[in-house]
Amino acid sequence: MREVEVLGVRVELPARQPILLLRSLYEPKYLPIWIGVQEANAIALALQGVEPPRPLTHQLLLNVVHHFGGGLERVEVTGLDGHTFLGELVFDDGRRLSCRPSDGAALALLAQVPVFVADELIDTAGVEMEVDDETEVEQFREFLDHVSAEDFESGGPDGPAESGGPDGPSEPGGPEAR
Repeated sequence: MREVEVLGVRVELPARQPILLLRSLYEPKYLPIWIGVQEANAIALALQGVEPPRPLTHQLLLNVVHHFGGGLERVEVTGLDGHTFLGELVFDDGRRLSCRPSDGAALALLAQVPVFVADELIDTAGVEMEVDDETEVEQFREFLDHVSAEDFESGGPDGPAESGGPDGPSEPGGPEAR
């Protein structure tokens, strides 16, 4: 597993499909994951530090976990099932719960815990870019403005194909992540 940073969310045009951007902390590789609109909004709010007056779904889930004496230790993006990214919440007692990587990312941001991605995913589905820190975000946004889901379907040098819908790049309306 390699630790990643939740860099942000962008909208892929013309399909207007949100993309979660994860950046490896150890190499110039990024993992784009197509996600749902609600999860993109939750991630964006968490990144901006916005605290709504009442808890939204992800904060409510963390409140429930804390209420019953638990804590979230980390989030892992563990693999692919066909064309769907898989994730797990790892709790402080060692228990694991399957989740969509986008929900995991939102929870990780709110709980301020790390996110990890399986080595194989970084190696096969990661997009390599070498840029300096000052221009990194702007160049990545430029990259996303010109990338489409079809660029990831071939299984070519940029990684394996992904299916559509939340947590899987490809055409909108495809199967959802588990």
